[in-house]
Amino acid sequence: MAFGIDRNELKKWKKDVSNGKVSFLTHYWMDARFPGCYSVTKVGCNDIEKLTNWGETHNLQPQWIHRDPNYPHFDLFGDRQKRILAEEGKWNQIKKFNL
Repeated sequence: MAFGIDRNELKKWKKDVSNGKVSFLTHYWMDARFPGCYSVTKVGCNDIEKLTNWGETHNLQPQWIHRDPNYPHFDLFGDRQKRILAEEGKWNQIKKFNL
């Protein structure tokens, strides 16, 4: 379940992803499989080639793409999440989620 975002942020992310933009959405999240991780960043784009190329610049494997039929995305968490957000200049997300 996602916490820490509002409906407008989610709608914007979905619109950007649907329009072929590489878009970032960070929210609070808990999953017992990932202890110590309390947020996730979804980096999505419906152009799989564009998303794959973006991922390669950050050493992300194409098989890590969640191939959702409407909103394909990478899930970033932990150290990788913070590093990539910093590299992309997403300081507001780093600050908002205390990464």
